[in-house]
Amino acid sequence: MDQNNLIVYCEFEDGKVADVSLELLTKGRQLASELGVKLEALVIGDNLEGVEDQIFPYGADVVYKVADKRLYPYTSNPHASVLINLFKEIKPQICLMGATCIGRDLGPRVSSALHSGLTADCTSLVIGDHKDPKTGKDYQNLLYQIRPAFGGNIVATIVNPDCRPQMATVREGVMKKEVFDANHKGEVVNLDASKYVSDSDFVVEIIDRHIEKSKINIKNAPIIVAGGYGIGSKEGFELVHELANVLGAEVGATRAAVDAGFTDHARQIGQTGVTVRPKLYIACGISGQIQHIAGMQDSSIIISINPDENAPINAIADYVITGNYEDVLPKLIKYYKKNSK
Repeated sequence: MDQNNLIVYCEFEDGKVADVSLELLTKGRQLASELGVKLEALVIGDNLEGVEDQIFPYGADVVYKVADKRLYPYTSNPHASVLINLFKEIKPQICLMGATCIGRDLGPRVSSALHSGLTADCTSLVIGDHKDPKTGKDYQNLLYQIRPAFGGNIVATIVNPDCRPQMATVREGVMKKEVFDANHKGEVVNLDASKYVSDSDFVVEIIDRHIEKSKINIKNAPIIVAGGYGIGSKEGFELVHELANVLGAEVGATRAAVDAGFTDHARQIGQTGVTVRPKLYIACGISGQIQHIAGMQDSSIIISINPDENAPINAIADYVITGNYEDVLPKLIKYYKKNSK
């Protein structure tokens, strides 16, 4: 089998590969091409017929499939065993997975067993060189695992010089999902589950499973009106909702606003929330901490409404309205209603 390639663990639910996995395949294709290695994908579960047709368009050269009815739905031990044993065999240099509840559970187990290290919640992944300041040793083509650190006050670049695989998790929406070639085809490798997972790994059995889908679809909203801690109260957010209603927009929020109880966690945008790319982003009372910026900086147009003309968010805003949201939002609502008749 090929060695030292880049592999993406693909989450599979309801016959579909998760969006975050397709986003990582897009990024993985770019990195694998730069490194001159193959892009591989791994899918574990049941009823995997034709799953490669969802994956190949994103540029995968190889799709490993491990099928067993006991491997679906996801449980920790069996999936971890498959990765640990397969990675010992194929020795990937890089493994990427989504920073989802599955990836957060699986990643640490695999990296711990393989003594490889893991960087969680990366906002950027690039290939670069590194010189160890202690030993003076030069390393070529390492994975730079980039994420905000120390409460977002710095952006840290983390490297893993000697241990393999270099492992990173990335949240949904951080990387852009793009089809590499709709007609791209690669190799399918069907692996025998019994070689990678033992019966004792199936000690936990899922008797009943219930998944509640979120009613808030902030990720795909073309217009977002977001409120920060500067809104000051739950009542203040009613104005944010009112503007969103007249614009046909979705409401977002910063972590500070969510932590203060002004609105629901499902609306949180940023490094610890959702990453969004709307056509229009209206930021109300948002100072612009680096973690929040990370989740919305790719918006097409950004309007900032803030009493502080030096608020960090103003540096990335296309339009800045200096003023209190209590004064500005009612005017926006009034004029939009008047002009939309």
